[in-house]
Amino acid sequence: MILSQNQKKQFWSDGFLLVENAINDRQLENLKKTFLDWVNESRNYKTDYGETMDGRPRFDLQPGHSSDVPGLRRIQSPEEISEVFADVMRNGRSVDMCAELIGQGIRFHHGKVNSKLPGTATKVNFHQDFPFEPMTNDDMITCLLFIDDVTLENGPLEVVPGTHKGPLYSHWHNGIFTGSVSDEILAEHEDKIIRCTGKAGSVCLMHASLLHGSAPNLSNKSRTLYISTYYAEDAIELSPNHLPSTLTHELVRGEASGRVRCSSYDMQLPEVPKGTSFFAQQASAEK
Repeated sequence: MILSQNQKKQFWSDGFLLVENAINDRQLENLKKTFLDWVNESRNYKTDYGETMDGRPRFDLQPGHSSDVPGLRRIQSPEEISEVFADVMRNGRSVDMCAELIGQGIRFHHGKVNSKLPGTATKVNFHQDFPFEPMTNDDMITCLLFIDDVTLENGPLEVVPGTHKGPLYSHWHNGIFTGSVSDEILAEHEDKIIRCTGKAGSVCLMHASLLHGSAPNLSNKSRTLYISTYYAEDAIELSPNHLPSTLTHELVRGEASGRVRCSSYDMQLPEVPKGTSFFAQQASAEK
């Protein structure tokens, strides 16, 4: 067992848990190098580029990106094009932590890299992940692995403890899927927000229903996360995967049960994004 009983209790009480040393030094250095190679490659492009299995660009560039000040803010399904990321997706200690929390049989749902490079203004409006990816049950964990040190200044993850136990808030407003909760909902929780910081190699395990977001990077240090989501083996998707991958549904721990388990909840179905990522979705809704 990796997690103590107190850590497990804290996860289910707060909806998130920070754990250091979620991967080994070799894995961390390989992730850093691979991402830096992608940043340098992005200097050669002016618009989003690459292609995922659903035809959308794989590499998402922040508005204002240039060869001098690269703004590579997201990479969709990096596991498909990098053995380094595929190895961490399957073999990181964070995968075992998820199995200890939601059951020995777990599957991979999707993966992405979110980065806030120095000089970029990327922010993430507050939202819950589950309304983007409804399943028959909500035993679903998002693993946010710190590729860089995460500080208070470089745009850390911000969470509202305990909100995974509450309602699934609407991410639709005036007929538009905004990918975020309303300002009124956020105002109700602003005084409870906690910022998650830590050393590179740490992971934040986050329940998919937890309310969270993040502010822009105000420092000269990068803040890059590898985000992989896992779900209980006995859950089935109820809407099209918003980040489909050739590795989606891969059984990474345990055995297939041939069963389905359902939990009771009510929510509006999400809109499948047409652009490169939900960053554009949120920005478009703001306009």
